[in-house]
Amino acid sequence: MKQHGHLTRRRIIQATLAGTTALATRSALAAPALVKGSKLTYWGGLIFSDKANKMLVETIKKWGADNGIQTDVVMINQNETVQKVSAAVASNAMPDALDLGLDLLLLLSRQGVFITLDDLYTSVGKAQGGWFPAVASATDTTKVAGGRTGLPFGITGNLLLRRNDVLSKAGFAKAPATWEELATQAAAVNKPPFYGLGLALSNVGDGNTQIGVLQSYGGRIADDTGTKAAIKSDATREYLRWVKNAWDKKLFPPGNTTWDGAGDNNAYLSGQAAFIANTGSVGIAAKNQDPELFQGTLYSALPAGPKGTVSPTDPNVRAIPKASKNPDAARALLEHLAQPEFMSAYYAEAIYGPVLQGQSTFKTFGPQDAIHSGLLDLVQRGTAPAFPDVYNAAYADAYNNFVVPKMIQRVVIDSWDFDRAMDEAQKQTQAIYDKYK
Repeated sequence: MKQHGHLTRRRIIQATLAGTTALATRSALAAPALVKGSKLTYWGGLIFSDKANKMLVETIKKWGADNGIQTDVVMINQNETVQKVSAAVASNAMPDALDLGLDLLLLLSRQGVFITLDDLYTSVGKAQGGWFPAVASATDTTKVAGGRTGLPFGITGNLLLRRNDVLSKAGFAKAPATWEELATQAAAVNKPPFYGLGLALSNVGDGNTQIGVLQSYGGRIADDTGTKAAIKSDATREYLRWVKNAWDKKLFPPGNTTWDGAGDNNAYLSGQAAFIANTGSVGIAAKNQDPELFQGTLYSALPAGPKGTVSPTDPNVRAIPKASKNPDAARALLEHLAQPEFMSAYYAEAIYGPVLQGQSTFKTFGPQDAIHSGLLDLVQRGTAPAFPDVYNAAYADAYNNFVVPKMIQRVVIDSWDFDRAMDEAQKQTQAIYDKYK
């Protein structure tokens, strides 16, 4: 289960920021000067792993003690980051540095909230083998902020989870390379109440995984200008044919068109699905609840379609507000947290994939750790958010209106023909994009 809320986040922050005064720009210093006795406040993103959360807090506090800087670390539930940050911006009470997701980084960068970190981004990348292309592309805020405002530290995204224990007995030792292969493998083990495809086709974030499948078939939400709807196409028709064929073979569990965000999680954890697309958190739950299921599960990036792989990555970054009272110390801290000594230990406890090429050699991303090796596969073969579409407010709005899942439901539930379903989706999407002209 993933939390998605691109449009809601924008509305919250834009409303909060309306009427606020612009913050003064502070140029970055090449060599931060640490002032002993000064203070630094850091807002960390609270994640699933208590060990990882504790490690981040203790590392920051030790760095502060070693450098004579008084540190205050506040761990924020990631579901509450938007509200807390928007309120802090409005009241000029931002921390000196913080963790945040890509959506929030892009929006606040447009608002001029963060300092640029190009030199730090370049030096960290150069020292550790370079940034993974998908990470570099997704986090580039140069067009909206005049430079890079976030230092990436980990990626998340949906992986393909598969019941290797069941599939290997059926002769499938490797992950399916394509969506067609996925359907073939699913059909071979489909024996209700055990279903092959535990994929959500409902109006939730996991249902929007189907956008990437559509795009891998060559379908698009909009054109290359990011202004005109482009859902109706021969490529979308081919994609819908793939979904309908799998539906007609009864490969999906009952109710998957109305699942909530935990529907696929529950189907997999209860032993009712051979495949799901979800984050590594499902694997952690299996490890705690059903060790046998955990041992029988393997992970990989999402399969490819006829036009290639579309497996969206979701980078997380660290940033420094222009309102920071101690920006030099904040820069030094971010550089410290990017070092291999900390990140190798942190990754071992956190469900994040690597962002730097050099991090791929960390032991935790080896084949002995199925979840982390799956996250490595994701960042190596994954794509930037929305790719090949343009990632903008209109795209986020269409995403949050579940245009693609609703189109699928018209085909599999309402028995609409492909053209009728595409026409409705095209009209709905164009109306959304027209709002942003």
